[in-house]
Amino acid sequence: MGTLIQRFTVASAMILAVQCQPQFMEYIERRLSSFEDRIAVWYDQTQRYSSEYREFKNQILSLVESLDKEKEEQRSNLEIATSRIERLERELDYLENKNPVPTCLEMEEKLIDQTAERTQEKKKRKHKVAECGEMVFNIKSMKIVKRLESAVGLWTKDLMSDSEKVYIFDGVSNDTVYEFTRLKDFTDFTGLIKGKKIKLPHSWAGTGHIVYRGFLYYIRSEPQFQVIKFDLKNQTVSDSGMFPAERQIPVYGLSPYNYIDLAADENGLWAIYATRENEKNICLARLDYRTLDIEQMWDTPCPIENAENAFVVCGTLYVVYNSKLRSRSRVQCVYDVTDMVNTDQAPLLYFPKRFGAVASIKYNPKEKQLYSWDDGNQIIYRLNLKLKSEL
Repeated sequence: MGTLIQRFTVASAMILAVQCQPQFMEYIERRLSSFEDRIAVWYDQTQRYSSEYREFKNQILSLVESLDKEKEEQRSNLEIATSRIERLERELDYLENKNPVPTCLEMEEKLIDQTAERTQEKKKRKHKVAECGEMVFNIKSMKIVKRLESAVGLWTKDLMSDSEKVYIFDGVSNDTVYEFTRLKDFTDFTGLIKGKKIKLPHSWAGTGHIVYRGFLYYIRSEPQFQVIKFDLKNQTVSDSGMFPAERQIPVYGLSPYNYIDLAADENGLWAIYATRENEKNICLARLDYRTLDIEQMWDTPCPIENAENAFVVCGTLYVVYNSKLRSRSRVQCVYDVTDMVNTDQAPLLYFPKRFGAVASIKYNPKEKQLYSWDDGNQIIYRLNLKLKSEL
């Protein structure tokens, strides 16, 4: 009770003191009035800023809505254009295949029925082919002969033989190769059940193998990269050779399972490869098919990045490119070892649109055709050749 009386006494004294100081009260009133003015200004500014922000927000929303509409319009236009292009491609494929060259699907003994006119034409240009002065002018789809479950693989014939046998490498690594007596045996039966199994002494790796002059040349990756020459008639290893390139890397950016890709053309046997020393571009070597010795090597200007596969025709390397999204395959780099033609002079080559993931391509010099494994589909492409001197 005493404490409360003391506090009341102090407060009364303070009030009395304040009342006795009118100047102090006027000062307090002026300060309060100043605070009120500032608060009013801040309030007006806040209201204005809030209004401007709402207007800006509405403008942005309007612009975003407009951009979304334009995006949808562009997407719709792109879909329409894509549909038209696909329809045009189908029409082109139809026109190209309206009168197709007979294949083994229609004949039992030969893949292509060489007409008298074609034979005469070959005789006329025999000296030109011997000189190998031709290059690919365009690529046309011929037949999708079959589809297997494996997205990656290789199919081929003996590239320099009259044999009708077909060889299948199923997958990216195995020790078994399937042999079919003719194409019809391969196409008329499900899977690989009709094929004869050839057991190899070493597992093969990748899809860079070929059959050439009665021998199977395949890549062995362990313990080191080797080219194995296997006699198909005797079922024995005829020869083998260590590939001399050191520190090898995948030769194609989009096909990481291929370190060496063997190819054959009118001039003989080739190896397409890449090394860490020249890690940006593809390398090319010519092999002696008898001894597996390397006769000559080239550093090409063809980049590894986005490369999908490659083939060699008349001493010219054609590198096929795609994108990680898998669109239409195209030949984007051409390297002629004779320096007669470069990429700028070469025709622009596109593969007819199919499935967009080419695992292997093998050129058959006798038939002038490509054997392709595209996302599990076995496809034959017909090549039109033209003299390099006429480009």
